[in-house]
Amino acid sequence: MSEKLNEKTISELAPLIKNKQVSPKEVTLAVLDQIGILDNQLNAFIEITAKKAIKQAKEAEAEVFAGNYRGPLHGIPMAIKDNIYIANEVTTMGSKIHGKFIPKESATVVEKLKENGVIFTGKLNLDEYAAGTTNENPHYGTCRNPWDVERTPGGSSGGSAVSTATNMAIATLGTDTGCSIRLPASFCGITGLKPTHGLVSKYGAFPLAWSLDHVGPLTKTAKDAAYVLEAIAGYDVKDPSSVFTTTTNYSDQLTGSVRGLRIGINEDYFFNQVEIGIEEAVKKSISSLERAGATVEIIKMPSLSLVDYAQKITMITEASTVHHNNLISREQDFGNNIRQILKLGELPSAVDYLQAQQIRHQVNQDFNRTFEKVDVLISPTNPFLPPIIGEKPLINKTEVSIFEHISRFAIPFNLTGLPAVSVPCGFVDGLPVGMQIIGPAFKEGRILNVAHTLEQLHPEFKKVPPITRQIV
Repeated sequence: MSEKLNEKTISELAPLIKNKQVSPKEVTLAVLDQIGILDNQLNAFIEITAKKAIKQAKEAEAEVFAGNYRGPLHGIPMAIKDNIYIANEVTTMGSKIHGKFIPKESATVVEKLKENGVIFTGKLNLDEYAAGTTNENPHYGTCRNPWDVERTPGGSSGGSAVSTATNMAIATLGTDTGCSIRLPASFCGITGLKPTHGLVSKYGAFPLAWSLDHVGPLTKTAKDAAYVLEAIAGYDVKDPSSVFTTTTNYSDQLTGSVRGLRIGINEDYFFNQVEIGIEEAVKKSISSLERAGATVEIIKMPSLSLVDYAQKITMITEASTVHHNNLISREQDFGNNIRQILKLGELPSAVDYLQAQQIRHQVNQDFNRTFEKVDVLISPTNPFLPPIIGEKPLINKTEVSIFEHISRFAIPFNLTGLPAVSVPCGFVDGLPVGMQIIGPAFKEGRILNVAHTLEQLHPEFKKVPPITRQIV
């Protein structure tokens, strides 16, 4: 085969494995070889579990050859963000405090992937305790963007995005509290899905802010995201925020047609203070969807102006609650960034927190009314290109605050829990641009179909970073 096995998608590998044309061991060895070639430059992994992965691959191979094929994820190598527990393996949360923590049981999503025959190749780098957006980890080193190693890959699921974008994993899992799946997916040129809050169990994923946290896939395509979501979605009695709802075969909903789809655009919030090249790329993609039969409607939502306050108050106060005791007893063991966030989170009052929840309720109502008029919303995933590590980002040549701007377009959908996916929609100055597609609660199939349709219309958006062409 001209294309290496690790360069293929789940959709491409699944029939090959099912029909015994390639083996899970062959795929796993190709992935491990790629990790050996690239990870010393990109630092996507905190731990590589090669021996375990090969053992699991042999087991999967035996099952497939015995006729016990479990489905499209059987024999697929995946890596997991290192704040998601795998039983009896160190799970660091990217921290010093939990640097030797070994959970006794796996996260529900890990158990579900195991049931589907997934092979686990290692644990992925992240911002400390997932509280960041650049993956500059003070304990395990900085993860680097494969399109330009001097730039950030985004965070906090930076290792997840980098490993997927460079074929060091076929797919990965990340977590998202404010932007942490969608932002690095955008910066690295892949697909990242934040599902509806409650659709995917968070049990066994270390919390940052429990009411904002989500677990979801980072993949090479929208169809791959659908396959992973099919495996991990579903009610979990162990997760108090889990919602009992009917799951579905999301991959069956990827028709490649958007005829009659009503797209909502909010210019005031989602196209305000945006790098001009990003705005142009997103709007060109929207025009492509229009030519394919969708319609566009401009919508107004004044309550979006309050989202930043409500999300930040919610996030920092919930995070400080999680870490309160360690902040008192082990403050020196936190990195500077998370320490500042946690100290800040001790300051808001109960009144501040409850006011934030009132805003949250209002924004939710406004989105519900909006989705009576349109089927999806579309926006840029983020307002600027990946900044150089340690430097301020630029919007149209003007320096801006990374804290104020980097998650601005993503946080409304953590606050509301609505599903959102970032999909590649072009390049600016050789760097990938992401487009965010948002839908009503539990309409993952709808937004993934829009992402899938864009992929079919523009195969040129699917590129791999030049660094992946390196050979030993």
